[in-house]
Amino acid sequence: MEIRPALDLGAVAREKISELFVDGFYDDLKMFSKDRARLARAFAHMFLLRYFYVALVDGEIAGVAACLGAEDYCVKFDQKELVRHLGLFRGLFAGFAFKYLGHSPKYPPEAATDERTGSIEFVATGSLRRKKGVAAAILGHLHSLPEYAEHVLEVKDTNAAAVALYEKLGYREVFRRKFRWSKRADFDYFVYMKRPRA
Repeated sequence: MEIRPALDLGAVAREKISELFVDGFYDDLKMFSKDRARLARAFAHMFLLRYFYVALVDGEIAGVAACLGAEDYCVKFDQKELVRHLGLFRGLFAGFAFKYLGHSPKYPPEAATDERTGSIEFVATGSLRRKKGVAAAILGHLHSLPEYAEHVLEVKDTNAAAVALYEKLGYREVFRRKFRWSKRADFDYFVYMKRPRA
């Protein structure tokens, strides 16, 4: 397995990152469309590749994660692109959802961060490569980046497999924030976890 910056792979990385994003977060995205290929086309434009790293297995992109400053953002959506692929209503709804997430405080004060804190985001592994160490390998690489002294991430309280992996890698829960629309979702809380550099 090889971990590479997504920028090294060019446009093909953007398309594959979007496919992995849809595969990994489909339950959250299916309200916009149940067609996975359509979702992948709609979201491919928004990933800022300079923040993403991919795991290559047998030459194929098998997993992805982003690492960036805790106050930065690794996606930038174009409302017209969302509408073009998803239609007017669903495209506007998707834009509203991304805008809401982009204008919310990224981390609560209890998960206080500084310029030496790396934010881990969009961790996703292809369905055929799960439970084979892909996510752990990417995260291990990100933990070794010299510009960050610690790392922080956010995960749903119902994602037991991810929480267990993060704990195994040294993350500890520091705060929980109630999800505003939890009655309509499959989870109640966002769990914030932090890992100091070993």
